[in-house]
Amino acid sequence: MLENDISEKIIGCAIEVHKSLGPGLLESAYLGCLFYELQKAGLQVEKQKPLPLIYKEVKLDVGYRIDLFVEEKVIIELKSVEALNEIHIAQVLTYLKLSDCKLGLLMNFNVLRVVDGIKRLVNKL
Repeated sequence: MLENDISEKIIGCAIEVHKSLGPGLLESAYLGCLFYELQKAGLQVEKQKPLPLIYKEVKLDVGYRIDLFVEEKVIIELKSVEALNEIHIAQVLTYLKLSDCKLGLLMNFNVLRVVDGIKRLVNKL
């Protein structure tokens, strides 16, 4: 399955979660529910996947975790904040670079319409 097909399914699942819960909850609530919906949709998904940092030739386990990693191709970073800002975007772009993935979705569930809180980010590799 290609990244675009995966992201389409992910967004559908996010809409389902947001329709059921609405805005205003903690990020962990959306994370658990989206994880459930993605699995129910038949996608292979890992929650809180460790992401090592490679600095020069040294591999460091310094505690970075990808919120959701779908089909070993798409990174999802969830937020429940008043507004996304540049540091959130930079975080996902860094995760994409460190993992050699092409596509990341930054999702803010603290909005009236979840599609307004989704940013699609591409690693230019």
